[in-house]
Amino acid sequence: MKRRRTALLSLTALLATALTALPSAPAGAEEAEQVRNGTFDTTTDPWWATSNVTAELSDGRLCADVPGGTTNRWDAAVGQNDITLVKGESYRFSFSATGTPAGHVVRAIVGLSVSPYDTYHEVTPQLSVSGDTYSYTLTSPVDTTQGQVGFQLGGSADPWRFCMDDVSLLGGVTPEPYEPDTGPRVRVNQVAYLPAGPKNATLVTDATAKLPWELRTSGGKTVARGTTVPRGVDASSGQNVHSIDFGAYRKKGTGLTLVADGETSRPFDIDASAYERLRLDSAKYYYPQRSGIAIREDLRPGYGRPAGHVGVAPNKGDTAVPCQPGVCDYTLDVSGGWYDAGDHGKYVVNGGISTWEVLSTHERALHARTGDPAKLGDGTLDIPESGNKVPDILDEARWELEFLLRMQVPDGKPLAGMAHHKMHDEQWTGLPLLPGDDPQKRELHPPSTAATLNLAATAAQAARLYRSHDKAFADRALAAARKAWSAALAHPDRYASESDGVGGGAYADSDVTDDFYWAAAELYLTTGEKRFQEYVLKSPVHTADIFGPIGFDWARTGAAGRLDLATVPNKLPGRDKVRESVVKAADRYLATLKAQPYGMPYAPEGNKYDWGSSHQVLNNAVVLATAYDITGASKYRDGALQSMDYILGRNALNISYVTGYGEVSAQNQHSRWYARQLDPNLPNPPKGTLAGGPNSSIQDPYAQSKLQGCVGQFCYIDDIQSWSTNEHTINWNAALTRMAAFVADQG
Repeated sequence: MKRRRTALLSLTALLATALTALPSAPAGAEEAEQVRNGTFDTTTDPWWATSNVTAELSDGRLCADVPGGTTNRWDAAVGQNDITLVKGESYRFSFSATGTPAGHVVRAIVGLSVSPYDTYHEVTPQLSVSGDTYSYTLTSPVDTTQGQVGFQLGGSADPWRFCMDDVSLLGGVTPEPYEPDTGPRVRVNQVAYLPAGPKNATLVTDATAKLPWELRTSGGKTVARGTTVPRGVDASSGQNVHSIDFGAYRKKGTGLTLVADGETSRPFDIDASAYERLRLDSAKYYYPQRSGIAIREDLRPGYGRPAGHVGVAPNKGDTAVPCQPGVCDYTLDVSGGWYDAGDHGKYVVNGGISTWEVLSTHERALHARTGDPAKLGDGTLDIPESGNKVPDILDEARWELEFLLRMQVPDGKPLAGMAHHKMHDEQWTGLPLLPGDDPQKRELHPPSTAATLNLAATAAQAARLYRSHDKAFADRALAAARKAWSAALAHPDRYASESDGVGGGAYADSDVTDDFYWAAAELYLTTGEKRFQEYVLKSPVHTADIFGPIGFDWARTGAAGRLDLATVPNKLPGRDKVRESVVKAADRYLATLKAQPYGMPYAPEGNKYDWGSSHQVLNNAVVLATAYDITGASKYRDGALQSMDYILGRNALNISYVTGYGEVSAQNQHSRWYARQLDPNLPNPPKGTLAGGPNSSIQDPYAQSKLQGCVGQFCYIDDIQSWSTNEHTINWNAALTRMAAFVADQG
């Protein structure tokens, strides 16, 4: 199911009231040229400029004096609208430009000048440093006569001068095919294999007969040999591949490589320590995602920033947020929580499954034979609460839980006890944009049954996990969970609208039987009350096969209830069958993994990779890990461990989908403040950030311009503009946190 839509804006909407037409005069155009008067020989017509920019002809160029003190790129701009684009046609976008003083960055875009203001191509050259002449090719994903070429110039503390000439958008050029650099044909887990764990690799080759392979140390010494197993054409990639199994080698080492068919793999370790680091880094991801608090530079060097959405201008803040018009007559303090993804929205349905999986990482550590809660205990995550004698993982999750509780409709109001589905900006914002610089009005969206049940489930889970640390908070959480449960029973069919996707994702879900089951399960596990037990036992979800090929997610929450009923101690009648259903699901995922030459428990129907496929691989691995916790059978442990190989580099693109892990890893996830690709003064996402991964639907215009016709694993591009293949989200990282902790525990 589509997670949501997060458009990259050209921000013409924000500029519309501030444009100044430049002096007009006739201008000619070449037949295939879409830009009118890009040479500025006698006039600047029909280019526009924002009202704070003084633009004029100067020596046959357009020169613009840009004011200092602006915050965002789009606060100052020049551009041209009414550009014609033809779907599927390739264009060469070129221009010459200089900046005085040198070093300023311009954001040059080709996009849509009307709603929804999509950007089809953007570049951010550093003027007079990266050269003076720029040329790029793009393919238009749409037919439109309302395109735009724009140059966004704001964001500088000091005034500067921008000059450009020879601006061209030439249609009919020969397209430059996008060919990702996939590196050596031997694909490995670029991070680490466990000494006492499975070790598998994939060789891309035209050969049909088996081939010799060697495992070599960092010094070049061969320490193991064998032959490959031909697997034929892999449907998920379209490649002819062989498998390599070197699991018999169990010695620790760093910088090892595999050599086969004349190719040498990227280096990797055989050691568990990398997973101890990943356990921490994947959980540390959440602190800089926090809303309503300044991120401390001493705790996250390079990621310090002012608090977002606390009512400091130009921010509207989250301490007194009104509803959308006609939804309610009150405001709520909904400050705090985690920003959901690369935007500034906060969503109860996605916050719920994210919080559950983070809390479940701790809860597993309490009950599983290989668990150790101290590994994410007090002082491990370097957060402001470290040192308070509460496990850091619980302190971090509580930041989101407090927000979820604030989203509950107050007593005395219509729909009291339900939870508002989400809150976010009135309109989409563009990139880059720090949370504290967001100028948009914030709005509460209507309550929904799904959000209410997410609140009930996570608050009930919290009530049992925090009781020994903060009884008052546990009592408050349980009271909110009970109230939400009753409200959901009274309003069982209030669904979020698919059309409510302006300014934030819709997160629409019209089937909440799974959410009712999940909430009842958590309330039963916490209270033991008969009414919740009976609801669980009578729910059609309880006996349904809920472990499908694409895994559980915010829209498929039945597995959350099933997994907890199977692993959290309880006296549910027929619990053995619950545990048996998890093991049977693991058997299917294990069969899928063995049938996949790249070794992952994920094979979506028709080879159509879903939005956020990376975390779906991981959540299917969670089922394998849970089967190991239930049975102790090593085959499930090995399957869960091997699933991580795909995430960390053993895939068709030869890329680790976790920032900072592996020789080549995703670095440019779609984000408004981890936006180094657009602004060299901003950081890339922190180490331990999971990219969404291949998505066959390639919904965003940038992916559509590069990846048309892509096969399965190749439907991914590491670019900040590709929000459908390369965003980061709190629920995706929750799956990584849980699996990283499991793998580390096996070390």
